[in-house]
Amino acid sequence: MKKLVFVGAGSMAEAMISGIGASGLLPGEQMWVTNRQDTDRLKTLKQKYGIKATYDYEMLFKDADAVVLAMKPKDAAGAIEEIKPYLPEGMLIISVLAGVSIDAIERAAEKSLAVVRAMPNTSAAIGKSATALAVNSHVCETQKMLVQELFNTVGLTTIVEEYQLDAVTGLSGSGPAYIYYLVEAMEKSAAEIGLEKQTAKQLIIQTLLGAAEMLTQSDKEPAQLRFEVTSPGGTTEAGITILEQHGVQSAFVSCIKEATAQSKRLGHLLADQLAAANRHL
Repeated sequence: MKKLVFVGAGSMAEAMISGIGASGLLPGEQMWVTNRQDTDRLKTLKQKYGIKATYDYEMLFKDADAVVLAMKPKDAAGAIEEIKPYLPEGMLIISVLAGVSIDAIERAAEKSLAVVRAMPNTSAAIGKSATALAVNSHVCETQKMLVQELFNTVGLTTIVEEYQLDAVTGLSGSGPAYIYYLVEAMEKSAAEIGLEKQTAKQLIIQTLLGAAEMLTQSDKEPAQLRFEVTSPGGTTEAGITILEQHGVQSAFVSCIKEATAQSKRLGHLLADQLAAANRHL
């Protein structure tokens, strides 16, 4: 790949630019970016990562190997309408637009495109995203491997069927927020039991890191690891008993199911809006 174009310059675009550049996969001068009108944002990204930025679409898309759609989903219809004259048939399109289907993108562009939908999460900003990819039939094996390489620079990557992306959104797309919510509760409890805030924060973070590493390195199931910490009549058992009494595990299951259902609802809504906007443009 010699030229990668980002349409949209928000946090996810920056995370990808940072990860790709730091990995050495592509130098900054081979990445181009544009946005709607925030020239200060483009200037910041140029100075920070050595990339190129322009509002000249002829220059932006000339000899581009792939285009990343990274604008807000609500702005997708207008953005695709503006850029579609510069997208040749079969162009590799990488979309990080939550809820916008591959079919909706192709219909908006009014041509056949090699589309990869990606569902990263905000941990991409530190190179620790869990990213799921779904591809359409126009994406060749070489293109699929290339996109995997791009997202491997910001974390772990896996290939799924497009219909599974709603589940991915509910599980890992929104997942960091669930963990932060848990940490909020742990911090509140630490204050109530008399631990100083900074000390508690360090203990909580290291506990999470250690548990994650145990899950990574051990071949044991999470339940087995939990049982090994839970001595009969001990402190952990006392705490877990309270969690079970409050239905915490069931609440997490319901949480992820509802987030998945909401992703599906938003996807249908965005597809309808995209189609309606396209008809009127």
